[in-house]
Amino acid sequence: MRVEAAIDGYLTHLERERAASPRTVRAYRSDLASLAEHCAAHGIDDVAALDLEVLRDWLFAASERGLARATLARRGASARGLGAWLEREGVAIGAARLRTPKRESHLPRVLSRGAIDGIVARLEEDAATDDPLARRDLAIVELLYASALRVSELVGLDVDDVDLERLTVRVLGKGAKERVVPFGVPALDAVHEWIRLGRPALATGAESRALLLGARGGRLGQRAVHALVARLLEDVPGSGPAGPHALRHTAATHLLDGGADLRAVQELLGHASLGTTQIYTHVSLERLSESYRTAHPRA
Repeated sequence: MRVEAAIDGYLTHLERERAASPRTVRAYRSDLASLAEHCAAHGIDDVAALDLEVLRDWLFAASERGLARATLARRGASARGLGAWLEREGVAIGAARLRTPKRESHLPRVLSRGAIDGIVARLEEDAATDDPLARRDLAIVELLYASALRVSELVGLDVDDVDLERLTVRVLGKGAKERVVPFGVPALDAVHEWIRLGRPALATGAESRALLLGARGGRLGQRAVHALVARLLEDVPGSGPAGPHALRHTAATHLLDGGADLRAVQELLGHASLGTTQIYTHVSLERLSESYRTAHPRA
């Protein structure tokens, strides 16, 4: 089997059988295209000649070019995934033994409750002008923070996914796994006003099901949400990523700070592993430690 054909087969497997998100498939496609180029440069066109040493050389070359450890780790995961699929196809390349540098450990960005209140207050002031886009933006932030949604989950919502009576939203998460998550009264008010007053002003019939619409009436895209949240966080103190995930991190941390059960937060976030959720306990401990260092006279 040729290397390019093997990669295409694996990506098809990810899309159709594993139900991987388009973002994941794009990332793996980019990584494995780099591997294919490396193989071509070294005269390797058949997977029978693709072995652990070739994979190590590929990652070493990427490291020498200064790629970040996170990128190298993802490339290693892509290669191991390809190797596991090839083994099921009867071709062993030894990818399971491929080791990559561990990702740098960064605590996620978490906003203070005061910062969240300030952002919402600005959006409420804009929404009071009856601007439909302002009403939509308020609904976006309220839902992101109330339900700790991923941006892909948010923009994928249809109107029918929102239950305004039970205050829940039905979400299609990673791996096409469905879950139902709650939201609070402020989010209810924002979403209700958007559906009642804002959405009809933008709806053109082109996208009749989508909850969130762009200025031209089509389903809102992830980039627009990233741009909105980045703009809102420009003047908010703190370091780290300024995208929608910051609101997801913040919601999870505030829940744990308020005494929520870790497994309940895991369910809310849609994490397959409790270990993934536990990073938020680290964030809470970091915040506690910082408060201690600041307030205790003998810290």
